[in-house]
Amino acid sequence: MPVKLYDTQTRAVKTLAQTSDRPLYFYCCGPTVYGPAHIGNFRTFLIQDLLVRVLKVAGYSVKHVRNITDVDDKTIRQSRAKKQNLQEFTNYWTNKFHNDCKILNLLTPSLEPRAVEHINEMIQLTQKLVEKKFAYQGSDGSVYFSVKSCKEYGKLNRIDQSELKTQNNNSAGSANLADEYGRESISDFALWKSRKEEDGENYWKSPWGEGRPGWHLECSSMIYKSFDGNTIDLHGGGIDLSFPHHENEIAQSESAYGKTLCNHWFHCAHLRVENKKMSKSFKNLYTLDELLDKGYSPTAIRYTLISSSYRQPLNFTFDGLRASQSALTKIERFAKALLNKLGKDTDNFNHDYVKADVIKNHGLLQDAWESLCNNLNTAACLGSIFGLIGSNPISKMDAEESENLLKSIGTILYALGINLFTETTKDSIIPNAILELAKARWDAKQNKDYAKADTLRNKLKSAGWEIKDSSADYEIHPID
Repeated sequence: MPVKLYDTQTRAVKTLAQTSDRPLYFYCCGPTVYGPAHIGNFRTFLIQDLLVRVLKVAGYSVKHVRNITDVDDKTIRQSRAKKQNLQEFTNYWTNKFHNDCKILNLLTPSLEPRAVEHINEMIQLTQKLVEKKFAYQGSDGSVYFSVKSCKEYGKLNRIDQSELKTQNNNSAGSANLADEYGRESISDFALWKSRKEEDGENYWKSPWGEGRPGWHLECSSMIYKSFDGNTIDLHGGGIDLSFPHHENEIAQSESAYGKTLCNHWFHCAHLRVENKKMSKSFKNLYTLDELLDKGYSPTAIRYTLISSSYRQPLNFTFDGLRASQSALTKIERFAKALLNKLGKDTDNFNHDYVKADVIKNHGLLQDAWESLCNNLNTAACLGSIFGLIGSNPISKMDAEESENLLKSIGTILYALGINLFTETTKDSIIPNAILELAKARWDAKQNKDYAKADTLRNKLKSAGWEIKDSSADYEIHPID
């Protein structure tokens, strides 16, 4: 089945086309390894992983490349603050990222190039742009891309160059060398940054003197090397990278090589936490470790982060995490009932059924599968699954039908990256509102106000919680 996906550049949902003689070329902007990735980062990486899995189940061959940014302003600044050399510092955080990916069940990319390993390629690309008059060396020794020399600059985000506010200098009057800058401004961005005192020993020799690459240059060089100079089929990243990072990638790559960089652009929307923007000031930049420490399962975290449209901001809540855990329990019970019907147990479910089978017709779950193929509509996919569970079809099915349904469930779960029967964690985290209701009910009972106690018990039951009393205390449990 063809997989369709929204394209940022054309503002339309398009079929992902794979040429007959090679895999589909898919490049993703990976992490900048200066600290632990937070759940906002992982939403993007999980959606990209979801797409790769869907493509495989749909019969595509995929070359998935996700880079590691291990040299930029942040990595240098943080490594120097820790008094570590850059490689030692970034290796630690790269390993941490890989471990988090494993916990969240992300597939390993086909290639994972690191920026520091491609310095020579970056110098060669810069030389080509200088020779073709798209770049120049500034008075500070750095090499800049000339935005006005690129007539198509802004085509990804439909930005009119005449409307851009130029910002060639920062507030101190110095050249604007920052790797990142505000969306409303643009400067002739740095391709090669001349050596500065704050860089310490993090510099390389080049035709323009000692220095290091600019962040925007890195991906263009790694794409060119990883895909042998070919136009790639798909480029992914968070929506915050669309401008200026991806716009700059297009400008420098297409100016240098005279060919289209990418045919299809794939961006994931922002994450909010409890209806607030993710921010250090709100103390809601949660990492995977922080959620695991609170008792949430990796599968529930993954389920939550992929469960709604990637094109819309996701409001991540702890109530939502608990709901995800409950939803997974329902899927497990359904799968277990099918296994029991066939005289099988749960031990080999993930090994025998959760795999990238290409199934022409998923029967009762065909709608669920088609939803994934149609712009990764996970909400509709999950809705179809729970609609089937609610219809309770198992009692009317024979062995062959049960086996086929198990295969379809396993295949769709593979596409979602969901493994069942694998984790033992706290069943739930009890919300503060439920804790307060339970305490009020207990107090009412102790005061022999049994009518109030019964009313509060019914409120708890309506909210999905039950109370079990002992002589001296009580326990709160979710109603399955």
